[in-house]
Amino acid sequence: MMRGREHVVESTGAQQTGAKFLVVAASLVILVAGLKAAAGLLVPFLISLFLALISLPLMNWLQAHRVPSGIAALLTILADVFVLLALALAVGGSIQGFTEAVPRYQARLQELAVSGVAWLRAQGIDISPEATRDLFDPGIALDLVTRTLRGAAAVLSNLLLVFLTIVFILFEAAGFPHKLEVAFGRHARGSERFATIRREVQRYLAIKTLVSLATGLIVGIAVWLIGVDFPLLWGLLAFAMNYIPALGSILAAVPPVLLALVKFGPGRAMIVALVFLSVNVLLGNLLEPQLMGRRLGLSTLVVFLSLVFWGWVWGPVGMLLSVPLTMIVKIMLENTEDLRWIAVMLDANPRERES
Repeated sequence: MMRGREHVVESTGAQQTGAKFLVVAASLVILVAGLKAAAGLLVPFLISLFLALISLPLMNWLQAHRVPSGIAALLTILADVFVLLALALAVGGSIQGFTEAVPRYQARLQELAVSGVAWLRAQGIDISPEATRDLFDPGIALDLVTRTLRGAAAVLSNLLLVFLTIVFILFEAAGFPHKLEVAFGRHARGSERFATIRREVQRYLAIKTLVSLATGLIVGIAVWLIGVDFPLLWGLLAFAMNYIPALGSILAAVPPVLLALVKFGPGRAMIVALVFLSVNVLLGNLLEPQLMGRRLGLSTLVVFLSLVFWGWVWGPVGMLLSVPLTMIVKIMLENTEDLRWIAVMLDANPRERES
């Protein structure tokens, strides 16, 4: 009788586990569908949240120098407005010019692809031009950049909503630590965890932003000296894509390399590729890990999957925000007890994690 009861209990437990798994899976499907359907509302909010998080170190620095919280938030907002307007004025013309020139570049790239196929056939390698056009279309990269720029421009066109959201987030962030102290006490565990999460997120974003600024500046000056069209645009693209480890530098390098190939030939295109490779090795692989430490890292597989998933959910803007958002979630999970194992699975070097 006892064995029969144990068997019934085990079967019931297995059924409950299976039912919980199905409920969780169905909930995730509904959640993802909701995120995709609400992209028009959520993407501007995420852009605002991202810009506000980048701005927080400036506001904290002002507060540390005894500037009142309200004035510090106001000065930070004015700095954000100045930077956004400067970028809009500087890059707006480049985006429009590049968008108008894309068909011409695509036609030239197609001619080069056909010439390459003809050269290969002359060497005895039989490749049909039709199959090459189906398998390799160099204009796809330019189309992707165009869609990305248009998506970003569409989000920033709703600048009033983005700006108001940044204002409310910064003013709320200015007084949020005090709220936690009043609610839970100065030395409460929740307050300490929130302070740790805030410090690590701000440190990650500050270092990543500074390295990205250096990357964009070096790339922009280099492609300008080489003579590639729209150097300001490629510098901005290198800055934005540097938030995506490993894959971002490759994606940012493709359009200027193709433009150099179209305008100057393979020689200067190779030089542009070497510029991106050198900047990625020096800043991305040497300087940035030293500044951040091994704890603030993500698995390459996690980076790729987050890029694909959030790109599918929210388009090109989701791809740009995917890794920073994943990194912030990882930092939050690291500071919990029951979900810390998920942060370990996301880590690039879990065995070398700091205690």
